[in-house]
Amino acid sequence: MNFELNDEQSAYVQAAREFAQGEFAPHAAEWDEQEIFPKAAFKKAGELGFCSIYASEAIGGLGLSRLEAALIFEEMAAADPSTTAFLTIHNMVTWMLGEWATPTIKAQWGAAMASGEKLGSYCLTEPGSGSDAASLVTRAELVNDQYVLNGAKAFISGAGDTDVLIVMARTGGSGASGVSSLVVPADSPGITYGRKEKKMGWNSQSTRAVVFENVKVPKENLLGNEGEGFKFAMRGLDGGRINIATCSVGAAQGALDAARTYMHERKQFGQPLATFQALQFKLADMATNVVAARQMVRLAACKLDAGSSDASTYCAMAKRFATDLGFQVCLDGQQLHGGYGYLKDYPLERLVRDTRVHQILEGTNEIMRVIIARQLLEKGADIR
Repeated sequence: MNFELNDEQSAYVQAAREFAQGEFAPHAAEWDEQEIFPKAAFKKAGELGFCSIYASEAIGGLGLSRLEAALIFEEMAAADPSTTAFLTIHNMVTWMLGEWATPTIKAQWGAAMASGEKLGSYCLTEPGSGSDAASLVTRAELVNDQYVLNGAKAFISGAGDTDVLIVMARTGGSGASGVSSLVVPADSPGITYGRKEKKMGWNSQSTRAVVFENVKVPKENLLGNEGEGFKFAMRGLDGGRINIATCSVGAAQGALDAARTYMHERKQFGQPLATFQALQFKLADMATNVVAARQMVRLAACKLDAGSSDASTYCAMAKRFATDLGFQVCLDGQQLHGGYGYLKDYPLERLVRDTRVHQILEGTNEIMRVIIARQLLEKGADIR
């Protein structure tokens, strides 16, 4: 297996790194402290194709692989995991629209979403259905040529600041087979948004509840066919798990870089921290964990790109592994900074706060273990 990047992939990495250092890094602390949703930065990302990295070229996307998307997101997350995480969500929404929307909806929204001119949110989680997503109760009833949408969603990233919502709603009976997916303009009559949630991290992206009261949605806004929504959601989540795992790897790399620099600059007992063997060992463990998590994520991305039958299992393993290790690396970097790591003047406390939620969303890491264990315990199952 070749672990080296080709010239094109290296160029994407360099472009993403330069963009993140120029557009994200100088403003990340301000966006976090003032809870600013940086639409202008997303528009600039769109100009480079970073709002539609793996979306279809037919709607203006780059049409790249999930592996190449991971390379790009990692570089951005090293500067600002919160802002990058929203960008991954927008990319997923744009990809879903490009894959399964009707020609009319693609024409209406595709190019604007791909360019970052318009932004999207993904509405799956509900107040009563988190890990058990198939139990969602938001309902869409077909009346003549339009759906009437009623229900509520919770913890929706970007809600109130985005332009389009992809909403999972029940059009049939109970269970996964009764769920469909709708493209809903965010300003449709009957939609109300809750207050902006006060969060531990991820402050550069708004998080709100969304309530739908008799919202009229044209029939042509259905993604695919009725009853396929949960299948689309699960395909989205496989990629979403890679995306959020990648954000953890990027944040961990950012923490590692900051800690390495600090160890050369900070002196105690008359010598730089870099000369103390105990701290050298800590840095070595951090670097090893970053590399291990990175390779796990890239393996899962390759599995997803190849359409492997066990891709979902590898996505779950990568998400569990990288988000746990990534958070730990950020904690270790904060520890190496001592008291300064607790101050907002340094990026470590923000990296710690922003990566904590990665162990919870896109399926908690406990649910990832359930997915992995079920695959292992199936008759004839193998992980090689």
